[in-house]
Amino acid sequence: MKTFLNTVIFAALALGIGHAAQAEERGSAAEATALVKKAVAYVKANGRDKAFAEFNNPKGQFVDRNLYIFVYNLKGTNLAIGNGSSAKMVGKDLSDMRDAEGTYLIKGMIAIANSKGSGWFDYKWPNPVSKAIEQKSSYIEKLDDILIGCGIYKTQ
Repeated sequence: MKTFLNTVIFAALALGIGHAAQAEERGSAAEATALVKKAVAYVKANGRDKAFAEFNNPKGQFVDRNLYIFVYNLKGTNLAIGNGSSAKMVGKDLSDMRDAEGTYLIKGMIAIANSKGSGWFDYKWPNPVSKAIEQKSSYIEKLDDILIGCGIYKTQ
């Protein structure tokens, strides 16, 4: 019985440690940029309805470790987000959302979309794994009247 119990405890610890290590693995800026470009191409090839459904799938092809696609219209309404825990944000006007220092997130991304067409937007955001406020940056590209983006936590 003691051996069985030790095996169960070891397995639980191993799974927990593996999950934490996997959750801490971060995508790079190059990977985030590539994911956005793939998402833009997907919208062009498949249309918005199919693309947004795929972007909203937390187990779909547009989620990789801590990288996932998000989409906003240029008024600030969330149209898609691959982070399954944030699905309640879809369809909501989030133009007034601010980061930990009061910076307007979506308004800042919209400004980049309208002025440059694409680029990086920096802000501070809670890391869901560590719970610490960390420096984050999102790469966005404008496609017609929407912006498609993916964020990364910058290494400390």
